[in-house]
Amino acid sequence: MSQHLSLVRVGQMGAIDQATIQAGTPGKELMRRAGSGVWSACVRHLALHSDARVVILCGKGNNGGDGYVAAARAVANGQRVDTFCFAADVDIAGDARIHLDEARAQGVHVETDADPEDDRVSDAIKSADLIIDALLGTGIKGSPRSPYKQVIETVNRSTGQVVAVDVPSGMDADTGEGLFPRANLTVTFGALKPAHVFCPGRSACGRLAVADIGLLDSEVQSRRDAIVSFGVQDPTLPARRGDAHKGDAGRVYVLAGSAGMTGAACLTSLAALRSGAGLVTLGLPKSLNDIAEVKLTEVMTIPLPEVRKRRCLSLRARGWIQDAIERADAIAIGPGIGRHHETSELVRRLLKESRTPITLDADGLNAFENNAGALSETESACVLTPHVGECRRLTGEPVTDPIASARALADTTGSTVLLKGAPTVVTSPDGQCYVNLSGNPGMATAGSGDVLTGLITSLLAQGVDPVRAAVTGAYWHGLAGDLAADRIGQTGLIAGDLVDTLPEAAQAIEAGTSRLRYVDHQP
Repeated sequence: MSQHLSLVRVGQMGAIDQATIQAGTPGKELMRRAGSGVWSACVRHLALHSDARVVILCGKGNNGGDGYVAAARAVANGQRVDTFCFAADVDIAGDARIHLDEARAQGVHVETDADPEDDRVSDAIKSADLIIDALLGTGIKGSPRSPYKQVIETVNRSTGQVVAVDVPSGMDADTGEGLFPRANLTVTFGALKPAHVFCPGRSACGRLAVADIGLLDSEVQSRRDAIVSFGVQDPTLPARRGDAHKGDAGRVYVLAGSAGMTGAACLTSLAALRSGAGLVTLGLPKSLNDIAEVKLTEVMTIPLPEVRKRRCLSLRARGWIQDAIERADAIAIGPGIGRHHETSELVRRLLKESRTPITLDADGLNAFENNAGALSETESACVLTPHVGECRRLTGEPVTDPIASARALADTTGSTVLLKGAPTVVTSPDGQCYVNLSGNPGMATAGSGDVLTGLITSLLAQGVDPVRAAVTGAYWHGLAGDLAADRIGQTGLIAGDLVDTLPEAAQAIEAGTSRLRYVDHQP
């Protein structure tokens, strides 16, 4: 079983549906499984009391068909159900028609051609304990028209829990744009869609449940656009041998820091230790060394030549650094290193000469502004960790589609790219893309990226390949943020809290209890 979930765009999902049908699974059976999955998710995730009032809102298409199946399941469960379809009875055709007729035969009252301006209909929506939104599916483009626009507005004025079928109605499943109800739970089928995980859609989907409706797995895997990391099983972290000593557990060299940015160097170094590296050495400008030695008890420091009066690394440090690199299993370059031209030239030369795995971050990346292609000249296995602004500086192009931008940068550089954001995207040099969903807005704090750099470099030093180091590192980092936020909240979260929580997050991963907070996979 894969540890991950698939993410597909609308066109890809349509092709997967058709391939599954052509392989012998009738569309009406896929619809039956989808509607049943919706009701099962409602029972599983929502505290429904026996006399809860359920309102199911249907359109004329396949999304509405899913709603009729869910309505039949709810009635069979003994719930009070009002089902409204906002299309004429004669306009409902195909598989949706089949399930409408079956639902009626099972005792479900479905009112077709419902009028959202009718007080009886709007009052039912506003007073419902549970609203199942089966109005519009993933095929919608542009703003919803009447009567669906009015229904959506009424749902958003209601106080009941809202469950969206596939995506909230009116939401573009590829971009997350549109006019849509805010859901407490969204039940999708077989794979996640971009709108489920990227903003603005992510914030309106609530908890996500992925129902397995029997889509051809070979088709899903061959057509998917990306992979959602560890939505099914936790990652595997490096294990130490019983007779290991500190040199066997990974030797990390961190090249970081400049005047005013000593904290970045210290956070990176501590994160590398907290994520399992046996030895961590920090190289930094010599005038900052005393500060680092006070802050870092367990990290060795090497004071390096600096640019006079600028307190940033000088080209004269190159020989010292090369000697240290020869003894390291992995290198972190860039946190707080500054953008002085001499420091940037030092970074470029080190990248060209090194053969040791490297995590390149922050001002290490800025040394290649508008020259990302130069990174392809290094013989090191590299993980590049830009945020959106740094990616734009590297490529000269705005980031409008994170998956496409990460893929393009990975292709240009031949490196693994971790594009930081909400969510973070990791892309391998061959174009395989992963989306990480752990983490929370409290992690939008100074130094958070430095912690991630130290963590990934530690994994590289422990022998983990660059793609897995980036994917696992992003997940571990986000989980530490989630656990820290559980204790102290998101508002006051700082990067040091992430460092301190890395071991606890590792324990949760190793115990298999870290599963994503708001994504549920239903096999």
